[in-house]
Amino acid sequence: MLSNKGKYGLKALVHLSTLPPGQTALAVQIAESNNISKKFLDAILNDLRNAGLVRSKKGPGGGYALARAAEEIKVGQAVRVLDGPLAPIGCASRTAYQPCDDCHDVATCSVRLIMLAARDAMAEVLDRTSIAEMRDRARAGEPELIYEI
Repeated sequence: MLSNKGKYGLKALVHLSTLPPGQTALAVQIAESNNISKKFLDAILNDLRNAGLVRSKKGPGGGYALARAAEEIKVGQAVRVLDGPLAPIGCASRTAYQPCDDCHDVATCSVRLIMLAARDAMAEVLDRTSIAEMRDRARAGEPELIYEI
């Protein structure tokens, strides 16, 4: 499940994607526009900055902006930065695999197999979708992302 940190981070990235080139937004502006605690948002923006997804500028005209074009930032990348691996359980993770203590055979574990399929389906959507697509779908009022998996 997406945490509030992940949800608010995506909202902040979409907010920044709406800015004209060269313009920045203050954290307080992003927080107020998206109903996010400024203190919590500061921590989220710091994580996104450390991951190279946003950049910050201090002083007059300062604030936050996307570090790359919104078309180049994938939702899956942002979610992993903020929430960690996409897999619902450790043994289904591609990047942070952790075996279960109670599992005798990972190759035939029914729980692992279905969670691996769920992880793959989620990764397919999130790694294909850019922040620009999120922004554009919201502007168009499109509630669904439809991909053939």
